[in-house]
Amino acid sequence: MTSNTHRHFKIYKPYGYLSQFITNQKKAGKHKLLGELGNFPEGTMAVGRLDKDSEGLLLLTTNGKLSTKITAGNSEKEYYVQVDGNISKEAIDELGKGVNISIQGKEYQTKECAVYKLDTVPEFPERSKPIRDERHGPTSWISITLTEGKFRQVKKMTAAVGFATLRLVRVRIANERLDTLVTGEVREIDRVRF
Repeated sequence: MTSNTHRHFKIYKPYGYLSQFITNQKKAGKHKLLGELGNFPEGTMAVGRLDKDSEGLLLLTTNGKLSTKITAGNSEKEYYVQVDGNISKEAIDELGKGVNISIQGKEYQTKECAVYKLDTVPEFPERSKPIRDERHGPTSWISITLTEGKFRQVKKMTAAVGFATLRLVRVRIANERLDTLVTGEVREIDRVRF
């Protein structure tokens, strides 16, 4: 397969889906997989991952070299995160400087990153599993932009400063944005913009 025959997609990964393709449905079990969202060519793979309970922008490609370049490089990934409670300026500053989290049982110091509180609540489609409502106390939305991607990193980071993540939506990878995609929508793109 030559480079000009590779295909690329961006999707809004819904809550509850695994960021993978499995050709054998028996191996998949009851899990919902990306392949259910469209008719993808053979060899399509997710560029990076989003946890089952995370949502938002996910890039798909048939180009393994491109996938490696994005995941192994310093591509920015921006997340909008709804946290439990009214997050403080101190917690935001702490997140930006880097916090200690646990990765595979070992302590890890996250890299400095851009973090700010969102002034308005972002408009996302309703999630299939509802988030608790305001009767259970206030929530806040923040933006976190990372150049790394450890397992459940954002959730571990917000927990480390005392604000549990309630909802996590990735809105950008490098120069590709979620834009107006709706939950489960697949859009083929000519190329991935860095």
